Amino acid sequence: MLEVKKADYIGGYSLELLFNNGVKKVVDLGPYLQGKIFEPLKDYEYFKKYRINFNTIEWENGADFAPEFLITV
Repeated sequence: MLEVKKADYIGGYSLELLFNNGVKKVVDLGPYLQGKIFEPLKDYEYFKKYRINFNTIEWENGADFAPEFLITV
């Protein structure tokens, strides 16, 4: 099962992610912040308040992205 093991804020809507398969990549999530659940993430300060929960990144409002999606961005 693919998992996000580490996430570092880069700037804007970009994070550097390290996956459990050894892949490390920078993802820009800006284009994917659409819909009601992702609206609060458009605020950079809120976006920076992510955490790793279970196997992926998540925000306190419950917004998240599947690791299988993140590795393809």
